[in-house]
Amino acid sequence: MIDFIKGKLVHVIGDSVIVENNGIGYKIHTSTGSASDFTVPGEEVIVYTQMIVREDAISLVGFSTREELNMFILLTSVSGIGTKVGVGILSSIPHGQLAGIIATQDIKMLQTAQGVGKKTAERVVLELKDKVPQTLTLSHQDTANGSAVITSTQSDAMEALMALGYTRSEAQGVLKQIDMEQMTVEEIIKASLKKLMQ
Repeated sequence: MIDFIKGKLVHVIGDSVIVENNGIGYKIHTSTGSASDFTVPGEEVIVYTQMIVREDAISLVGFSTREELNMFILLTSVSGIGTKVGVGILSSIPHGQLAGIIATQDIKMLQTAQGVGKKTAERVVLELKDKVPQTLTLSHQDTANGSAVITSTQSDAMEALMALGYTRSEAQGVLKQIDMEQMTVEEIIKASLKKLMQ
């Protein structure tokens, strides 16, 4: 019903963003990654949304990119995965990386996502391995070329940089410039900060 909302960012509250459009403040549940893309109160933003209608509630879920929204829709098409788990998975693993994990059937890596056990991971791979668009897929091979963040060490480094105040795009951008093979999380963070401060 609501494809996207374009308006003024009021603020980010936990896992939700508030966007004002024509005097109405829309509360939109989102992932950690998308929330980090909405950082400046008062700026105009576009949030790609899906309305969730249940017997006891109507809510909006939205993301900073249509690709992430499409991945959310795919995830929640899997039996047993609702809105909360779908958003939790995308908060744990960036949607491009997630697409690669599903395409390569990396069940172990998928289990690192919030709320995902072995059975759920197996079900996600089984139901989505042939549905993930190739344009979303960032395979393990792509990682070698620096175009995706796949390993848990790299993910930890990115989360640490974001905790220090850098946006997800800034963190991803600097991590692509670093040869992270054989490096610890601490070494990656130090190298990243050195480049970011140049």
